[in-house]
Amino acid sequence: MNRLLVHAAAALGTLLAVVSLTPVAGWWAAGLARPWDERSGDVLIVLAGEVLDNNMIGQTSYWRSMYALMTWKQGGFRTLVVSGEDRAVGPMLDFLVCEGIPRTAIVADRQSSSTHENAVNTALLLRSLPGRYVLLTSDYHMFRAWRAFNAVGVQTIGRPFPDALKRVNSMRARWGIFCDLTAESAAIAWYKWKGWI
Repeated sequence: MNRLLVHAAAALGTLLAVVSLTPVAGWWAAGLARPWDERSGDVLIVLAGEVLDNNMIGQTSYWRSMYALMTWKQGGFRTLVVSGEDRAVGPMLDFLVCEGIPRTAIVADRQSSSTHENAVNTALLLRSLPGRYVLLTSDYHMFRAWRAFNAVGVQTIGRPFPDALKRVNSMRARWGIFCDLTAESAAIAWYKWKGWI
């Protein structure tokens, strides 16, 4: 039993060293960020992330909102679609409107609790919003999100922003990024098995 514990501790220590001291997390995040395209469009779609317990905007939702705002201000978009759970979408809408995006230019899907539901529910909204669609989400989430939208017939331009790719510059953040990437890769496998991507 002691030998098993020693081997487990050695394996965990090795994994921690590899994640913390090598660029493996950055390579992994960059691979999941595909496709990456800087073209503009008519409708910007941003996917909600986390929300804090007190219904305040969470970290992923904040960064997705911030990059949606910066992309919107580059010009060319007529409509911004925010998709996610109601308790995450509300704080994002408040943020975007406070930062100057007209509320009349924003369409909200407040019913989606997964990336698959984001795609399905947004596809219904887009029936009345013709044009070229740009999908904005975290870099490590783009692989699955872009394919989920394609699977329901919505062709989008993938526009990930550097979420994990920015955080990976901090050695202290690399373990958290590794956990995010592991969870995302498991979700990709699940979506493939379900036929959602």
